[in-house]
Amino acid sequence: MTTPDNSDLFTNPMVEISEMHFAFSERPIFAGLKMAIPRGKVTVIMGPSGCGKSTLLGFIGGRLRPNKGQVFFDGERVPQKSGPPLFTMRRKMGMLFQSSALLTDLSVYENVAFPLREQTDLPEAIIRILVAMKLEMVGLRGARDLMPSELSGGMARRVALARAIVLDPEMIMYDEPFVGLDPISMGVIMKLIRELNDALGLTSIVVTHDVAEGCSIADYVYLLGEGQVAGHGTPEEMLNSEDERVRQFMNGLPDGPVGYHYPADPYLRDISTIE
Repeated sequence: MTTPDNSDLFTNPMVEISEMHFAFSERPIFAGLKMAIPRGKVTVIMGPSGCGKSTLLGFIGGRLRPNKGQVFFDGERVPQKSGPPLFTMRRKMGMLFQSSALLTDLSVYENVAFPLREQTDLPEAIIRILVAMKLEMVGLRGARDLMPSELSGGMARRVALARAIVLDPEMIMYDEPFVGLDPISMGVIMKLIRELNDALGLTSIVVTHDVAEGCSIADYVYLLGEGQVAGHGTPEEMLNSEDERVRQFMNGLPDGPVGYHYPADPYLRDISTIE
């Protein structure tokens, strides 16, 4: 694949996607997508709604299979079938879902402890210590006995983050982590993503359409469009890009290469066929 200008970031990428093609039924999503996620950095993936940002995370985690092309994680191809090799690879990944996806019948403590109980044989005393450590990192150790229904949206997102890091993964994927949050909660989540990445030596992939928030925490930014990478670079490079597609998205311009109308037959021809 083509190596970006910042080649020092990509000598040993955590994730590499090569010539990936994929379509839902007859609707193409990716057409020869090439991308590399630098190790130990925060990479933000942006793009208009429906361009495949969240879908991309499904390929990295092995939930989806490309029609053509390859996905590599930590130097190994993501397995094409479920089984022990895929489960072993997933142990190195954490995931923060857009909806937080907390188990509603379990307390905060039990939600964070759940991966440890399912994936390890650790004694309860060690689980208790690990859960307390992760909740302390997100500032919610005092909320361990609360139920998900008692949490604000920002608190739920932080509990989900504690659960995502409880197994000490090498990489965390964040699917629209800022959606539905008030400015203070959003600031807390942004701070946690950046600080946890640096303190724990993680690789972070953040899918978002929030330009200002994404650029404020990113080391590198990808912009998706029309099934491929429309632009990529550091936040500064993207914000100062002269590419019309990049400028339109980064500045939120209504007019530009990305049209307002979904492709359709000419209007007069279309309404003339209505009976």
